[in-house]
Amino acid sequence: MVSISSELLQTWIISLLWPLTRVLGVIAAAPIYNHTAIPNQVKLGFGIMLTLVIVPTLPPLPQFEIFSFQGLLILVQQLIIGLAIGFSMRLVFSAVEMAGQLIGMSMGLGFASFFDPQSQGQSTAVNQFLVLLAMLIFLSLDGHLLVVTAVANSFISMPIAVGGSGINPMKIAMWGETIFSTGLLLAMPAVAALLITNMALGILTRTAPQLNLFGIGFPVTLSIGFVVLALSLPGMLKPIENFIEQGTSNMMHVAEPMVALSRASTPNISVPNAGAPAAQN
Repeated sequence: MVSISSELLQTWIISLLWPLTRVLGVIAAAPIYNHTAIPNQVKLGFGIMLTLVIVPTLPPLPQFEIFSFQGLLILVQQLIIGLAIGFSMRLVFSAVEMAGQLIGMSMGLGFASFFDPQSQGQSTAVNQFLVLLAMLIFLSLDGHLLVVTAVANSFISMPIAVGGSGINPMKIAMWGETIFSTGLLLAMPAVAALLITNMALGILTRTAPQLNLFGIGFPVTLSIGFVVLALSLPGMLKPIENFIEQGTSNMMHVAEPMVALSRASTPNISVPNAGAPAAQN
């Protein structure tokens, strides 16, 4: 008769529970995986299956009781690491959402916003269109597989331990800065065209006050907005691809040791070179 001791049972539980917590944290925050259209049972099943694949490759885990202070500390630490990895890629889609929001509000679609269950906030049709476009680009670049790779590599760069190397919060903060710059760059063509259109309508209203601005202004801005958006979509493809690739690289390096914090630099977001010559020593 096979007898299982309490120590052996606890070893089995912690070898599955701690890696599963990190994996579920990534699934809860990473795009595509955290979509509300996917049932929670499917997410949990995928997390368990992925954990069972990763567990044999892990180094020996620390032996602490599950409900001890050290055990609960490791559990919280794994959850934070998983959320940080998924959040790094989620910032890419936040920038695309910001671009769609700027374009939609400039077109006059602010009154046509609706509740988005995915972002738990108000969203416009242009916003949803650009997010779906970014999701298709993300899948075409095998981003869903790169997320799994980042999770597996995180157990090597940051193994499960008490007081181990933590995540790099400064790297996440600097990466979050790019939401505003990238979102504005993606929306700049449409926003600039609509700004010129609104200025022209303002001049027209001053020269001909009898014209109904609300009667002719909304169809004009809406039509020009859709035309400029259609013309700028081919130009948006490459910047979104570059931004997703940079998000993938940042996601894989978010678990760098804290000693590398002093060497952290601002992410390269394709900023045009000013052309200034380098200083000679």
